[in-house]
Parts: sequence; C-alpha cells; structure tokens
Amino acid sequence: MDREVLHQAQARMENLTKPPRSLGYLEAVAVRLAALQGRVKPELGRGAVVVAAADHGVVAEGVSAYPQEVTYQMVLNFLRGGAAINQLALAADCAVYVLDVGVMGELPDHPGLLKRKVRPGTANLARGPAMTREEAERALLAGREAARQAIAQGATLLAAGDMGIGNTTAAAALTAALLDLPPERVVGPGTGVGEAGLKRKREGVERALARLRPGMDPLEVAAEVGGLELLAIAGVYLEGYEAGLPLVLDGFPVTAGGLLAWRLKPEVREHFFAGHLSREPGHRLALEALGLRPLLDLDLALGEGTGAVLAMPLLRAAARILHMATFEEAGVSRGG
Repeated sequence: MDREVLHQAQARMENLTKPPRSLGYLEAVAVRLAALQGRVKPELGRGAVVVAAADHGVVAEGVSAYPQEVTYQMVLNFLRGGAAINQLALAADCAVYVLDVGVMGELPDHPGLLKRKVRPGTANLARGPAMTREEAERALLAGREAARQAIAQGATLLAAGDMGIGNTTAAAALTAALLDLPPERVVGPGTGVGEAGLKRKREGVERALARLRPGMDPLEVAAEVGGLELLAIAGVYLEGYEAGLPLVLDGFPVTAGGLLAWRLKPEVREHFFAGHLSREPGHRLALEALGLRPLLDLDLALGEGTGAVLAMPLLRAAARILHMATFEEAGVSRGG
C-alpha cells in the first residue's frame, strides 16, 4: 500500500464536488483502492472468483443437512453455469474459476476446471488430524496456482469462493483455533442443521481444538482442524496480495481461509475488503478480528463466493468516486 498516494487520495476526496463524507463508507474504500493501486484515480476492471471445492470427513459426525455427494454434484453445476455464483458473476463482470483440491470422485475434464486434488476429502477432524502438513502445503499451492491463472487472464479484483459439504464445521474449528475462541461462539447452523446437529458440530470442533498444542504454526493448525479448500483459499489470497490486487472476502469458510492467509502473511489484511456479513456467528467475529466492515448485509448464507462477487460493482463504483471533479476543476463554489 502506497502511503503517499493514500494521503493524496484523501486530500482529493475532501476537495471533490460533494458535501464532506456524503458518500459515507465508500469514500474510505475509494481511498484504500487508490493506495493499493498507487494512483490517486484508481481503475477497476474485470473481477475473478476462484471457487475452491473439497469434501470433509467430519460429515460422518452428522454435522450437515446435505449428503456428501452434493459437493461433487455442485461442482458439475458450476461447470455447466447453473449455480448462483455463475449467474451473479455474469451480472458483476466476474470470471469464475473452479478448483478441485479435494472432491471425492473423479471429475470430468473441463476448460473451466483446474484439477489439483490433494486427496479425496479430509479425514474426520473430530477424530484426528484432517490432513498432513505436506497436504496442507499442497492445497495452499493449488490456490496460488489458480489465482495466478486468473491474474494472468486479466483479473483486477480477486475473490475466493467455497464448495464443500461440512465446511462450516472446518471453518469454525479453524477460526476458533486462529482466534483462540471457544466453539460455542463460532459454531453456527451452516446449511440449516437442527439443534441436535448444531450440538454435534460444537462437540466435533471441541474435540478437534483439544488436540492443538502450544507453539503450533498456522499451517500445522490448519492441517489439524481445517479443510483442503480453506487452505486453497488462503493460497488464492496470498497470491493476489503478491500481485497487488484488492482482495474480496466472502462468507464464513472463505473468511476462515482469509484469516489463515493473514496469520501466514499479516500484510495481506491491507488488501482485504469484506464483501458481506453472513448469518454464521463466527463470520462476524472473524471480520472484527481483521478490522473489516462488510460492504453488504443481505442475510446471505450460500457461499460459493456469491457475496464477494455481489460486492465487486460497489468496489468499482467506489473507485470512480475519485474521478469526480474537485471544486476548483469544476468551478463550483464551496459551501460554508
């Protein structure tokens, strides 16, 4: 982030032809975008969302309202263009990249699918380590590779999405571990499990957290309690940070991956924008820890990157604010 440009953009913002702070939070967003791009008048073009998909062994604990095969079926739906993320991305001028980092079953070859399966789903995190550290590193690398492809093909805004039945349990475990929070504060209903399912989720997360040892580094923690797609999401954001792009967070699982990226590279936080606030209780806590204000609050709970993609037009609009004329440029009299 260019601090000199930050100050220049703020000075210009205060001299634009509008009452002070009349565009509210969008003004702060605009100034941040200018600083990230290193120019007082930022420009944002096409966006990209990498939808990372993987299965979770913790589904065996009865933590999801949907069967595990839905992960595979939904990836096929993404590739056919039939999912919510496909339609919202069309409306938001955003390319969709699908990354198989751990889906159970062999997916067909498709130009929109990047096959980087580390293993066919994690082990049951409620009973033992979700994956090895080496597998965690490979999943992280897969996310980086997918982001690199999106950036090479012209992305100016980068988001991640998630698909994985059971992944709100992994997201809760990872968030609780990284933020040192108790399970009851971060575990939510996910896809709509009842009270009994919610109790099983909390118990599973509690057992996973009990295995953690003092001094474990973030990758060790993620290997113990996380998900393959959560590691890949962290990789997407780390690669996007190195390319200097604005990075848009989605809901709870994606933000858990963002938290991991932050723990691995604290500077990445300066590039984060919170697309929205989801219904999951752990999501609000994660955004608070990152110091982020959500752009949208629409009661979303789908995932796939939908909230992040919906926020992209808002980010483009914020960037355009600094292209307004100043009072001097427009020959407009100032108010008192």
